Amino acid sequence: MRKLFLHLDAGVQSFQNASFGWVNVKDVANAHILAYENSSANGRYCLVERVAHYSDLVKILRDLYPTLKLPQKCADNKPYVPIYQVSKEKAKSLGIEFIPLEVSLKETVESLKEKKFINFNLSP
Repeated sequence: MRKLFLHLDAGVQSFQNASFGWVNVKDVANAHILAYENSSANGRYCLVERVAHYSDLVKILRDLYPTLKLPQKCADNKPYVPIYQVSKEKAKSLGIEFIPLEVSLKETVESLKEKKFINFNLSP
């Protein structure tokens, strides 16, 4: 996500043709606690709120911050990289409720803005 915001701050005109699994770091910390407290928890847990393409992130940011200048096009003319599915069943067995990507993005933007790590004008 850092790369996305660095590119936005630099005024880049396009977004990457890539898809990634996204999760809020607070969910990761919470999952560690829940797994520690649950004696039947074992093995690996894949923590992904959702898989999203960079175009989805740009759309979410555009909805949250309509006046923000965001890239309009993908960096290449190829079809978008496909979005894959990740099962949340095992993680949800711990009792975790994932924070939506929209909330995570807004929290990230507001935190970066507050700390003056990004300097573009954001109007919610």
